[in-house]
Amino acid sequence: MASSSSSAAAFSPAISIHLLRPLPCRALLLYKQRKPFPSPRAGCVAAVIAQRRWLRSPETGRWRRRGGHACRSFNSGNKPPPPSSENSDEWPILRRWDVPWEWQTVVLAMVGCGVSFVLTGLVEQSVLTYVGFKAVEATVDQKAEILFLGQLSVTAVVLGVVFGITNTFRPLPDDIFRYDIKEPFKLQNGWLLWAGVGLFAAIISIALVGVAMTYLNGEPPERETDSLVLLLPLIGSSSASTAFLVGITGVLAPILEETVFRVLLVEVFISLLLYRFPTPVCILASAAVFAFAHLTPGQFPQLFILGVALGISYAQTHNLLTPITIHAFWNSGVILLLTFLQLQGYDIKELLGAS
Repeated sequence: MASSSSSAAAFSPAISIHLLRPLPCRALLLYKQRKPFPSPRAGCVAAVIAQRRWLRSPETGRWRRRGGHACRSFNSGNKPPPPSSENSDEWPILRRWDVPWEWQTVVLAMVGCGVSFVLTGLVEQSVLTYVGFKAVEATVDQKAEILFLGQLSVTAVVLGVVFGITNTFRPLPDDIFRYDIKEPFKLQNGWLLWAGVGLFAAIISIALVGVAMTYLNGEPPERETDSLVLLLPLIGSSSASTAFLVGITGVLAPILEETVFRVLLVEVFISLLLYRFPTPVCILASAAVFAFAHLTPGQFPQLFILGVALGISYAQTHNLLTPITIHAFWNSGVILLLTFLQLQGYDIKELLGAS
């Protein structure tokens, strides 16, 4: 007892008071956090810092730390925006998107797509040269098969690069890289319903633009450099070549292009322009890049309209099956129509205006 009392007396009064002082209650802490900043400008600066240093989960709407120190403003004029709800009356195309990546990640993925596309083509050419393949001596079916295998390898490599780079963000939101067959005819975001609407609108708009260009220029748009002209020798030549072409243009190409253009390209424009322009403006910008990427200047208006239809359909549904379906029906429909016309005795080369 004596030793314990002497040790207790050894404590200094300041330390004893500090140890016996009660912790602030929860209500007091919350009151201090709700205390406004001394000036509106300080509150605005703190709100900007909080938005940069904290992330809002798109699934729960809760704030989570991204790293470092963060300060948050509880000023009434700088409240964080409420989380978006799927049952909201606002149409999805008008909502602000939650981009899961920084713009540097999206740009890196785009560069990776371009580099992998070029390298895959070079490897394919080297392999064909090594095995002694000669395009002059090959049959039509062999050429179509080589094209199909080449497109298959490019699609696999490029998508592997895209998923490998963008998968650094875990977990991804539910509406990124979404291939969902559920509720195809839902009015607000049914993928098959909006694919039909987008395809019909694209056909009508492109037809009107073609008529307007013919009226203004006095002649139909040039198709000389169109990739479709390069496939004319394979169209309708045999059942195998037609099947390979439909697989290339109606399956592999839509999956690859829509994953790259509709996800990465739209996301990079939204991440760069989100706080300056609404989502429809970002769709127009991505449609322009989509048209330029096809390297057919004479077809830029038509490709731009098709890109707008694909972008709007994806923004409305956030389901990649929607633009993939539009793209697949567009490409394969053209191939099948030209095959049918050729079987009926028409000169499809003359119909396309190719020399």
